[in-house]
Amino acid sequence: MDFELTQEQEAMKRMVKQFTRLEIAPYAAEWDEKGEFSRATFNYMSELGLAGMSIPEEYGGTELDNLTIALVLEEIAQGCAATATYLAVHNMVAGVIHKFGTVEQKLKWLPVMGSGKKLGAFCLTEPNAGSDAAGIQTTARAEGDYYVINGSKIYITSGGEAEVYVVVVKTGGKKKSAAISTFIVEKGTPGFTFGKTERKMGLNASPNRELVFQDCRIPKENILGSPGQGFKIAMTALESGRINIGSIAVGLAQAALDTAVQYAKERRQFGRPIAGFQGIQFMMADMATDIEAARGLVQRAAFLLDRRKYARTMVAMAKKFATDAAMRITTDAVQIMGGCGYIKEYPVERYMRAAKVLQILEGTNQIQRLIIAKDLLGW
Repeated sequence: MDFELTQEQEAMKRMVKQFTRLEIAPYAAEWDEKGEFSRATFNYMSELGLAGMSIPEEYGGTELDNLTIALVLEEIAQGCAATATYLAVHNMVAGVIHKFGTVEQKLKWLPVMGSGKKLGAFCLTEPNAGSDAAGIQTTARAEGDYYVINGSKIYITSGGEAEVYVVVVKTGGKKKSAAISTFIVEKGTPGFTFGKTERKMGLNASPNRELVFQDCRIPKENILGSPGQGFKIAMTALESGRINIGSIAVGLAQAALDTAVQYAKERRQFGRPIAGFQGIQFMMADMATDIEAARGLVQRAAFLLDRRKYARTMVAMAKKFATDAAMRITTDAVQIMGGCGYIKEYPVERYMRAAKVLQILEGTNQIQRLIIAKDLLGW
């Protein structure tokens, strides 16, 4: 195997690193404190082609492979994990529209998503359905040339801010998973409104909001894929989404380690820098090792997905390991920095709060363990 990145990938990393250093990292703490979604930053990222990473050039995108997208998200997450999260979801939505959409749907939505004129959101979770994706209760019934949607979604990333929503609903059928379909719903459609914005522990610059559908009429041409294909579409979206979350976890963990190392070299106790104590050195060594292991798993999963190999197990392993590692590493960074780690003047408490939700997003890590175990057992 060749572990070297291509020249194009190295150039992309450098460009995104520079952009993150100048345009994201200096504002991340303020965005988090205010719960502010920065549309201007999304527009700026769109100008760099980052809103169209999963969109082919023929539809106005930059069409990067999963590995390169992972590299981009890792760099952005080092500045602001919330920004990386909503960018990842946007590209996941564009990706499933490209993969399952009709030519007409692609022409209508992909160019405006790739240019950043419209932000995308993926809508699966409900009050009584999350890990059990087939257990959703939001319904869509056929009525002439329309489908009428009723129900609600919760915890939706970019809810209220996004203009294009891929919504997973029940349309009927004997088999539970075959009773599910997916629709593209635009902001402003009559019968589609927004509920409360969630007050969260972390990722506050990436809004999560309730969606409410009350006799929301959607043209039949807005169905994504065919009726009953929604479960497959959702699982396809989550496969790339889990790699993206793993990438964000790696970037977040790297930022925490870098901050802790710099602090440990400057902070003096008992007449010398705390980096000189073996206990601190062992902690940092373990943190660095976990980051490299997580990065390797994430990139391996992206590599397999790009080659259309069976990747479900590797994706689950990568998402689980990387996000668990990010939780450990950000917690250790706070510990190394002591009281300074716990106050908001320093970024590691924000990293720690952000890391927690990565163990939950795109399928909890307990679900990832079930996937791995079932593949091991052949079930």
